[in-house]
Amino acid sequence: MIIVPDASVILKWVLEKGEGVEVSTALDLQSAFVAGELELQVPTLWKYEVGNVLGLKQPQLASELMKALLDYELTEVALTSTYCQAVLKLMEEVKGVTFYDSCYHVLAIQTMGVYVTADKSYVKRASRKGSIRLLADWDMLN
Repeated sequence: MIIVPDASVILKWVLEKGEGVEVSTALDLQSAFVAGELELQVPTLWKYEVGNVLGLKQPQLASELMKALLDYELTEVALTSTYCQAVLKLMEEVKGVTFYDSCYHVLAIQTMGVYVTADKSYVKRASRKGSIRLLADWDMLN
């Protein structure tokens, strides 16, 4: 199974500790990936999004946290012309979504995977396109 976690999910691996369905689910995805139970793929832009948040929210730990995330060696998919056109088409069809979010979603659609995000607004707008699940609603058994 291919999962496309966005920055909102990946950041929960290093920033948000404690209780809660989203944190627990994000950590379950991380553990399943490490155990080889599922494949994670991400657009190359994940590093910029995550690095930006880490640098702003945890400047003293940003370097260490980013290194820890990079050490996972997630499978990255570069933005080709065809991929870019599909992202722009999705943006045209789903009004008000960002290029960034659409990159994750299109990757999931193209790989027949599932885009997992904590962004409720995006899921509400784009769920009709399929291949998307809200992190809080993710069930590893599905």
